[in-house]
Amino acid sequence: MFKDRISIKEVEEGNELSPKFNSDGFIPVVTTDTKTGVLLMHAFMNAEALKLTIEKREAHYYSRSRKCIWHKGATSGFVQKVDSIFIDDDQDCVWIKVTVAGNASCHVGYFSCFYREIKYDGKKAKLTFTEKEKVFDPDEVYGDAPNPTIL
Repeated sequence: MFKDRISIKEVEEGNELSPKFNSDGFIPVVTTDTKTGVLLMHAFMNAEALKLTIEKREAHYYSRSRKCIWHKGATSGFVQKVDSIFIDDDQDCVWIKVTVAGNASCHVGYFSCFYREIKYDGKKAKLTFTEKEKVFDPDEVYGDAPNPTIL
């Protein structure tokens, strides 16, 4: 599915998909809601996750904490149906626009993983919530599954 990166001209202006994965085999991906444009999440894909996303039209990522392919929504039911996929000019970053089943994308229970804004008063940075309510209760959805957040 992916072509070799032969020339800058082809990578930047050609029709061949030649993604550039980093030294760990990952490419960053940002995911937005198709209707609202809200940034839902940032994650990584490896070649297999990108291929699955393209073929199945459902978001697949690579979980660096679990060290495996992660089909978004497989456990929670909040599957991200892919409406469109973009790659940047030098093919080292992916942007997908999705419609989310169940209206939640964050494992913490919010619609977006970006549910807090950084505010700075000149002395101290503080986080303020931009989403007031969770869409779901993570304990009910995930039970005793390990939390993917790593300290």
